[in-house]
Amino acid sequence: MSDSERFIEIYDFDAGAHIRLYSTQLTTTAFLTLSDTTPETTLSARNLMRRFGNRQIVNDVSLELKRGEVLGLLGHNGAGKSTTMQMLTGCLLPDSGTIEICGIDLLHRPLLAKAHIGYLPETPPLYRELSVESYLTFAARLRGMKPAAVAEAVEQATRHCGLESVRKKTIATLSKGYQQRVGIAQAVVHSPDVIVLDEPTVGLDPAQIRDIRHLIRELGNKSSVILSTHLLGEVESVCDSVQIMQHGKLIYGDTTSALMSYGGEPGKLEENFIRITEPHV
Repeated sequence: MSDSERFIEIYDFDAGAHIRLYSTQLTTTAFLTLSDTTPETTLSARNLMRRFGNRQIVNDVSLELKRGEVLGLLGHNGAGKSTTMQMLTGCLLPDSGTIEICGIDLLHRPLLAKAHIGYLPETPPLYRELSVESYLTFAARLRGMKPAAVAEAVEQATRHCGLESVRKKTIATLSKGYQQRVGIAQAVVHSPDVIVLDEPTVGLDPAQIRDIRHLIRELGNKSSVILSTHLLGEVESVCDSVQIMQHGKLIYGDTTSALMSYGGEPGKLEENFIRITEPHV
């Protein structure tokens, strides 16, 4: 096949149709990152800024995510975690800064970059009147997957997220824990390289939290995962590394084990988190 005949087929949400991007329209990097040669760094954000009115919500945030890494974004309520997540997934434009997903510029090539992203917002985007299977089929088609590939993708997401027993049930009839699983399944149905989870265990009971944390750890085996939370136990259970936000800025970044021994004083994660965020207390 000649270069002029090579193409990537994706779904253009603005046009409401599939489009083909031929090699003459793409850089070599774009083709490489949609193959099996995805670079080790799956997400790179530099100097992100975002203001709402007179309030600086995100201030010069930079972070990087490696393949197979689970990164916890910690911070008090209002620290800027959700706004940062929205920018990392292309749902909200930064005032300035750069974001690359698998080497693709998210701000300049959003369709190509978003093909590598799976996103679970704090409130899952569920259509409660649909069955689990119908909803995941719909999500896969929105991702631009060809009809022949949709059934297998839905089967894999259903199995991976432990939804086999409820796949025919209406989402509205499911427990909150299972609804959260469905939300995660829609985020991973297209096998993304980067999975972004905003408060994935909020409002769940202890058994449901345990199950979702186990699922997140499994997702991190093949993909990169970044999750925001204010639950320190969640970070200790599933995260390899930690970034702490306060007043829109990143004030600490290291491995989870380093945070647990912060300042040469091994202790509980909660105690060291307070040492960092409230040093004068």
